[in-house]
Amino acid sequence: MDDHHDPRLPPGPRSLDHRIVTALRARGADPRVAGAVRALSRAGEHGALWFAAGLTAAAVDRRRRRAWLRGTALTAGAHAASSGLKRVVRRPRPSHVEPLVGTRCRHSFPSSHAASSAAAALAFGALGARVAVPVAAAVCLSRVVAGVHYPSDVAGGAAIGALTAGLGLRWIREGAQD
Repeated sequence: MDDHHDPRLPPGPRSLDHRIVTALRARGADPRVAGAVRALSRAGEHGALWFAAGLTAAAVDRRRRRAWLRGTALTAGAHAASSGLKRVVRRPRPSHVEPLVGTRCRHSFPSSHAASSAAAALAFGALGARVAVPVAAAVCLSRVVAGVHYPSDVAGGAAIGALTAGLGLRWIREGAQD
């Protein structure tokens, strides 16, 4: 089923989502872009990039270890929430473009890569890891360029991640003071 027949979204966003995926997926024809997209997709699978970063920071930054672990926990929570919602919504992935990467599930909304990336960007950014923001943005964009998510999937996942981490920012800051 393509997104023009998906009853889960109003007509306007469906057609815009479709056009954006088509346009961005075409950028993936460049082998350099395709390679970067594949690398970002693999690194972001199940939040692995962010869990590794958070746990490494916790090991290196002993003074704020608890805060890093809390940020990592919030990132995991955002990923879990997104994965659970994906099973409820069951929106099909884009079928009108050839994907650059394989996926573990056939459902598209919300993007769990985007949820964990947005959560990590906010949580780790609060601890001074400014590089988390552009890396998170690249992971999010890569999912559309890869042809496995609509922009609204990424926006929904990012909103879940930002909400999860935003609700936990005080908890992270308290962990940094312990």
